Amino acid sequence: MTRIQHPLELLAPAKNADFGIEAIKHGADAVYIGGPAFGARYGAGNSVGEIQRLCDFAHRFRAKVFVALNTILHDSELEDSRQLAWQLYEAGADALIIQDMGLLELDLPPIQLHASTQTDIRNPAKARFLEDAGFSQIVLAREMSIAEIGQVAAATTLSLEYFVHGALCVAYSGQCYISHAHTGRSANRGECSQACRLPYTLVDDKGKTITENQHLLSMKDNNQSDNLRALIAAGVSSFKIEGRLKDLSYVKNITAHYRTLLDEIIAAEPGYVRASSGRSSFTFTPQPEKTFNRGYTDYFAGGRQDDIGAFDSPAFVGEPIGEVAAIGDGWLTVNTAETFHNGDGVCFHDAHGEVQGMRINRVDGQRLYPAEMPAELSEGTTLFRNRDQAFERALEKDSAERRVAVEVVFAEHADRFALTLRDEDKLSVTVDLQKDEKIGVDRAQNPEAALARLKENLGKFGNTMFVAGDIELQLSAPWFFPVGAINALRRDAAAHLEAARLASHPRPPRAVPAAEPAPYPQEELTYLGNVFNGKARAFYEKHGVRLIEDAYEAGSEKGMVSLMITRHCLRYSFNLCPKEVKHLKPDPMTLINGSEKLILKFDCKACEMHVVGKMKKGVTLNLGSIRPAGGCG
Repeated sequence: MTRIQHPLELLAPAKNADFGIEAIKHGADAVYIGGPAFGARYGAGNSVGEIQRLCDFAHRFRAKVFVALNTILHDSELEDSRQLAWQLYEAGADALIIQDMGLLELDLPPIQLHASTQTDIRNPAKARFLEDAGFSQIVLAREMSIAEIGQVAAATTLSLEYFVHGALCVAYSGQCYISHAHTGRSANRGECSQACRLPYTLVDDKGKTITENQHLLSMKDNNQSDNLRALIAAGVSSFKIEGRLKDLSYVKNITAHYRTLLDEIIAAEPGYVRASSGRSSFTFTPQPEKTFNRGYTDYFAGGRQDDIGAFDSPAFVGEPIGEVAAIGDGWLTVNTAETFHNGDGVCFHDAHGEVQGMRINRVDGQRLYPAEMPAELSEGTTLFRNRDQAFERALEKDSAERRVAVEVVFAEHADRFALTLRDEDKLSVTVDLQKDEKIGVDRAQNPEAALARLKENLGKFGNTMFVAGDIELQLSAPWFFPVGAINALRRDAAAHLEAARLASHPRPPRAVPAAEPAPYPQEELTYLGNVFNGKARAFYEKHGVRLIEDAYEAGSEKGMVSLMITRHCLRYSFNLCPKEVKHLKPDPMTLINGSEKLILKFDCKACEMHVVGKMKKGVTLNLGSIRPAGGCG
């Protein structure tokens, strides 16, 4: 009986083609990248030619490239988006990540469709609808617990994608309008102004200040390292790393970290396999704590919990390294066992709770000489290292290589010798070496040494994408072959196999939607449905939605509405939850940043917090804002 093996996909971010190539080298089974327009992450756009270059590299390893086309679209942009979809398909992209359902009403290429996290997927009904609509993979809301993921998995056969690492949006993705209301920069169109990272004062309904000048909407960073087995058991098959605006060291370090963890699970569980080919080796030990983060949390994976917020600072504070033992003229000593390096970055919290940083110019044991000594620094202060110079230097170099294993068979025939390479995907090529006086094949005087040398030369794949596995010789006699002839034969075979792998890449097929339009889970859509064009409206009408409001970005007056819906609850954070403290009521609270005021309302039944406000006067949407961009997924 054949055992069914389930592929597990590690999905990494690609700011550009070079970042994507490095992600694949460091073990990614797939990468996601923004195209030249219509992606939900401004500043991470790429030309179609660059995406084709990435596809050509990725497909050699059976790795996939997903392109984010996940902004909401104005009617005037639909034709351009349709043409771009075809260009991306022709460039080799394996899937499009989309939010706007209007795209499904267009003449799209036969490319697989993935539902962006901005489609706000957090229940079985929504997931099942998207399957019926023709999606193949869906990006689940970051806020979903493992138990809730299991409920979705039971209702659909779709591949479930889940963010396992990186920055957390405090709002349900696609359900945040603060940026557009205050600045005209729409998060649903790739230009979030990140109001969630600002400092706020929290005031209750009686005017009492609960806390001052804290980053109350800023979350710690996501880290699901300890939950991978539980996520797999719940039904997740694609493990997504956030960060298409992050630097290259982040991509290398975090991709290698999750590659290592998933490989350990695959090795221990015969029912699972990697979703691509080859094995990566690293010149460094992955350490997520050394890469930019705001502190780590597994968020709501195990249910609601304390301490998910990065209230003190949205900056990268780093690892605690010890306390200041003494301060001298231009130097300080640290009570620690850590080793420091010239160029390290060190920081601390000053008396106001702000993060103060310093660069270390010179190190003498535990004595550090900063470029500038902060006046606020005092003995006993806890120090953190937010740049490990030695670790960063290691990542600046070539830090990984990825090879596909091949079986090598060198066989003798009546008129020729044949070299066959067969890779781990069972793809094989054969090249011939004719029996000819020109190549100078003679019976070896030292048979044992000659055969050993022949095997050695056949296995030298150098800087190709291959590494030799078993090498088998099928010869009638211990022939001696010129090294040059064998090297040329091996290079020719490797080139043919690489070309064959690229040509035979199994591009995933487009899913077929249900024969009859499935009913959408709701009969009415408010502005939260993000319907911004006529094609999207037609899509929802076809699927039974009777009343459809325009998207918030359409600019019609909506007054005081929910500008953000979030599972994060400040009442819970400050022990004021009515479910926890029975005499309390879920009265509104206020967030204040300068002259800006946002009302907090609490939906205790849904266990959600709504941040309520209205659009500022004079704010309009700039349709020209969809410039080269990318997608958060």
